Amino acid sequence: MPVPGIKRFLPLLRVLLCLMLPIASSAAAAPSQSSGQTETLLSNATALFQQGNFTEADRAVRQYLQNHPDSAEGHFLLGHILFREISAKWLQEGKAEGEALLYNTGDLSGSLVAYRDAKAKESLAEFTAGAKYQVPSALDLKIVALDYLLLKDNNDADHWLTRSLQADPSDPQAWYYLGRTKYAKGQFPEAIEAFAQCLRLEPRNSKAETNVGLSYEALERPDEAIQAFQNAIAWQAETSTKDPEPFIELGHLLVNQNQPEKAVPYLSQSIAIYSNISKAHEELGKAYSLLKRFAEAQAELEKAIELTPQAPHLHCLLAPVYRKQGLEEKAKAESDRCAALSGAHSTS
Repeated sequence: MPVPGIKRFLPLLRVLLCLMLPIASSAAAAPSQSSGQTETLLSNATALFQQGNFTEADRAVRQYLQNHPDSAEGHFLLGHILFREISAKWLQEGKAEGEALLYNTGDLSGSLVAYRDAKAKESLAEFTAGAKYQVPSALDLKIVALDYLLLKDNNDADHWLTRSLQADPSDPQAWYYLGRTKYAKGQFPEAIEAFAQCLRLEPRNSKAETNVGLSYEALERPDEAIQAFQNAIAWQAETSTKDPEPFIELGHLLVNQNQPEKAVPYLSQSIAIYSNISKAHEELGKAYSLLKRFAEAQAELEKAIELTPQAPHLHCLLAPVYRKQGLEEKAKAESDRCAALSGAHSTS
């Protein structure tokens, strides 16, 4: 995407981790009771969905829809189930791969991407079918938007998140994802406003505040970006589980402003929180290089390459660090690797 710094925005894979949404919705509410085995199937499907048993819920609601193809409730429920099956599949089969890619560049394996895309499209088809018979709820529309987000269709995600928020403007998660979508489209002031709405409803949401900082940074307003990153860090002070993202982004910004001595503590803290983030090691390597601490820069850049070996720029960064230490053979090897990968990326 032709957006400044877009690769630094929270990767799509992280969306999968955040999509474990609250079950409560119009689709998950208990169906109106009537006699007959088919109504029992819908009731059972709803209960199974609420319990997180998506495979059996899928089977039950499909059986129900065979006899009730005009049931909006059945179609919407199946749309929600299919959406949730994506995250369940990732947790079951892609966790080891996903842990390595959580904050790092790269993609899921082809089979998981194909599964994700197929399920998202099928989910969308069910919401479309249900909408013929009943107006979708705000949450239904949000799931439609997130299906489009998984399919990397930011324009449709924007449209349906906006529609969802028109129906329910009190949903902080919908505002958050609208902010993500606006950022991805390069609409940074609109992204800031969406994140601000999220923060009004959910104060001290460090993830939203981090993205405020990224949006200000994209607008080349570094002082406001720094303040937002510092806010996000401060709000985590009392939490047991910390997000390394604001530490990394603040460190990155300080490195870019040629303040490596200020960047080092933040980047070191991010690595203490989660040690396998390529960008944290990359930025710390840059900071050490600016401080002429080349042995430490070498160690950090080598770790970054270990985590994302196909990133050309990392090899380009490491080559001069080797050269500064008189390691000419290694410097040449990294320069050659940089050129080879850059050519491969350019061709692809």
